[in-house]
Amino acid sequence: MTDDSHLTPEQIRVMREKGTEAPFTGKLLHEDRDGMFRCASCRTPLFSSDTKFDSGTGWPSFDAALPGAVEYVRDDSHGMERTEVVCATCKAHLGHVFNDGPTATGKRYCLNSVCLDFETKEGGTASV
Repeated sequence: MTDDSHLTPEQIRVMREKGTEAPFTGKLLHEDRDGMFRCASCRTPLFSSDTKFDSGTGWPSFDAALPGAVEYVRDDSHGMERTEVVCATCKAHLGHVFNDGPTATGKRYCLNSVCLDFETKEGGTASV
């Protein structure tokens, strides 16, 4: 089991209880520096900054995950059929992936900022 003692109550609510942060509130929504987005729980690298784009949805969006970094789970909650994205290492809920992305991959990984930490290429960090 992952040690989540460093996580905030909001991170626990979203990552472990499969909640969702309010749109347009995440601190990493407009993060546009070069670097790596990591799981806020276990620090696994998940998404490179060069896959991030502005989807206009209010959550950070990416068109590709790092190979093997995430897993996909069918999600039939809230009367919808979606695909949940979880960290492959610690199984934390990150968000959902949709097949309506504007890039060549056709994917839109719509993630909660609170689930991510950001590390610049120079080694600086930004988290929620």
